[in-house]
Amino acid sequence: MNIRSTLAAEAYINTRPATQPQPLPEAQPVDTGFSKLAEDFVTTLQEGEATAKAAMTGDADPHALVQALAQTELAVETAVTLRDKVVEAYQEILRMPV
Repeated sequence: MNIRSTLAAEAYINTRPATQPQPLPEAQPVDTGFSKLAEDFVTTLQEGEATAKAAMTGDADPHALVQALAQTELAVETAVTLRDKVVEAYQEILRMPV
């Protein structure tokens, strides 16, 4: 083995760790917008259901029930609209010529 190949191997070994990714100092899970949206949707549905149960037992006033039902209806309509847009975009992609 000649000196040039030894120096090249040493240079490669010394630069190799520099190309590896460095861990983040505070690695925390990234909360994406869609997961936050889904969590908010589920929370709204659960709150509406809890209010409806409370209204059936007489623990909640009718105004709170109407407000919870309106929020739940809006959340469901938003989710359905979002689903329809995603399906429409998918179908448009399928129609594209290859």
